Amino acid sequence: MTTETTTAYKILSTDHVPIKAWTKGVPFEAEAEAQLRRVAALPFIHKWVAVMPDVHAGMGATVGSVIASKKAVIPAAVGVDIGCGMMAVKTSLRAEQLPDDLRPLRLAIEAAVPHGRTDRGGANDRGAWGEPPARHAAAWAQLAPAYQAIVDKHQTAGLAQRVNQLGTLGTGNHFIELCLDEAGALWVMLHSGSRGVGNRIGTYFIERAKAEMRRWWINLPDADLSYLPQGSELFDDYLHAVSWAQDYARTNRELMMHATIDALRATDLLPPFEAHLEAVNCHHNYVSRESHYDESVIVTRKGAVRARLGELGIIPGSMGARSFIVRGKGNPESFTSCSHGAGRAMSRTKAKKVFSLADHEAATAGVECRKDEDVIDETPGAYKAIDDVMAAQADLVEVVYTLKQVVCVKG
Repeated sequence: MTTETTTAYKILSTDHVPIKAWTKGVPFEAEAEAQLRRVAALPFIHKWVAVMPDVHAGMGATVGSVIASKKAVIPAAVGVDIGCGMMAVKTSLRAEQLPDDLRPLRLAIEAAVPHGRTDRGGANDRGAWGEPPARHAAAWAQLAPAYQAIVDKHQTAGLAQRVNQLGTLGTGNHFIELCLDEAGALWVMLHSGSRGVGNRIGTYFIERAKAEMRRWWINLPDADLSYLPQGSELFDDYLHAVSWAQDYARTNRELMMHATIDALRATDLLPPFEAHLEAVNCHHNYVSRESHYDESVIVTRKGAVRARLGELGIIPGSMGARSFIVRGKGNPESFTSCSHGAGRAMSRTKAKKVFSLADHEAATAGVECRKDEDVIDETPGAYKAIDDVMAAQADLVEVVYTLKQVVCVKG
């Protein structure tokens, strides 16, 4: 049952805690609602489940969900792309200073940042470094001791390609873009996370949580909602490992940003410019210890950005749509959160069946990007309308900058 209110959100009543959904004017699939109801039935949910307007069904926990829990954590409510998020940097470059042909800029970025995936992620994977650059090796040296402590205790959570993927983009909806704001200033924006090493950690602890449920004869409506109780050794180990993966993800984005800016400067197609005039680096798949309604809770955001009062975040559109740098309004009812993007309107499989290459070319007109069949699942029509998504969360964030991409690099 859904109860309409005069507030900006809808309330879905349940037999347990309610669900508050900022989904007015945007699609809200039945499968996602069913998933959220299963989450709401768990005994440790604090106050309610908050749902962002880019909501869509995910593994176990729904993408676009914010879950505050007391004395337990659900690894699948973060997922396997731990620390996935966005980074954006404003430069001193102006639209009129860009070359007429933007393809060389795209190729320069593609040459500077490994992207995609080949060789099943093995030694010859074009999406990883054969020999990591000195800057990347130095960054890994800072991360390595804590990682070694994790895998010493949880050996199967380890991954050989840990340093080789640091400072690399990945596949799917991860991207690097050059964007222009309303005033004509050029921004560099990118989207990626903790790559294979975070995936391995997330997958490992999801399976350990499932094993714990079986060990304690706890039957859940969805095994992917298996949880780790506070006070257990696995609870502490998971939060420690997630924190490390989130640091890896943030470092990954910073290294890619440096490489992209260096590549642009090396083309000789642009005048000298400054970067980092304004910068934002935010997660949208992560765990955080926070206080909400005078209680200390574990908050998992899966496809959601923290939006505390005055806090800057990034909400990207699709390959052909606008993106936004936003400032949080600190709305307590969303656990100070907002959406992480437009949100998929259909699965990748369906998108490939529905859209043709001609559709994709038309939808990305004016954007220097790949226009081939391998990226049709990322075509703008596969996503919700970003303007509708932004309208649905007007009480969560305010727009600071509106960005429109002119170059897009996809894995």
